[in-house]
Amino acid sequence: MSLRDEILSKIGLIPAMPTVIVKIRKLLSNPDVNFKELAQTIKYDPGLTSNILRLANSAYFGFSRSVNSIQHAIVRLGMKRTYELAVAAAIAPMTQKAVKGYDLLPGKLWEHSVAVAIGAEQLASVLSLKAPDYTFTAGLLHDIGKIVLGTFVEVDAAPIMTLAFQKGVSFDQAEKQVLGINHAEVGAILLEKWNLPECIVDVDRWHHQPDMFQGDTLVLDLVHVADVLSMMGGLGIGKDGLNYHSSSEVASRLKLTAKITETVVCKIMSGMKELSSLFSSGIREGNRNSS
Repeated sequence: MSLRDEILSKIGLIPAMPTVIVKIRKLLSNPDVNFKELAQTIKYDPGLTSNILRLANSAYFGFSRSVNSIQHAIVRLGMKRTYELAVAAAIAPMTQKAVKGYDLLPGKLWEHSVAVAIGAEQLASVLSLKAPDYTFTAGLLHDIGKIVLGTFVEVDAAPIMTLAFQKGVSFDQAEKQVLGINHAEVGAILLEKWNLPECIVDVDRWHHQPDMFQGDTLVLDLVHVADVLSMMGGLGIGKDGLNYHSSSEVASRLKLTAKITETVVCKIMSGMKELSSLFSSGIREGNRNSS
């Protein structure tokens, strides 16, 4: 069995998306779904209900009046945003753990994931672009493949790093040469296993190589830039560090300037403190309740 085949077999060990997430996605595929139906599905998951209420009352979303029912929270956030936050709550425990192969301390992958999700949305806002509904989710899930490679396979990053430094190639390209696959492709395969939409899978697969993608590039471009800016800000850096190449084509398409990138980095830093701490407190409460 090749190393690539061994890695692909490990993807089967990753837990499936929680049933409640599958139910929410199925509900949202029905154009006639209403807030009450969605609330009925969510309320039977205490942890998810707690997280949705906490986020609906968070300063990040700019609300001043508090809500105390899940239905009111969904009305406030909107059904698409509620789904995004449900996905975030589902993957948070997984990304809170140490990722040994990438030398990421506990919580660092989550920190980076939140930063990129926020950064992609904030970049669109600064550029006055209408980002699709799935932008936040795509940013949040873009590095999910690192969990497979770093935790379930525990790849030895040393030869990858050596190749990256000696040959001057980016970390994802070095992964491909050493392992036969990189974390972006692994993540895309995992998201396909979870039956997530193709648009999100494509962002995961191509976020380090956006110039090779042939479809609609807006969300991919936003996540690519947010990823780079988050790493530049020191958010969730492991052994791979800053060993990635940013796309000049993307920078040109988005008409990026130093002022724009500085503004977005500031928005990432302020926004992620709120959201990251909210999810972390929710995880801690869930762990106490289950113990």
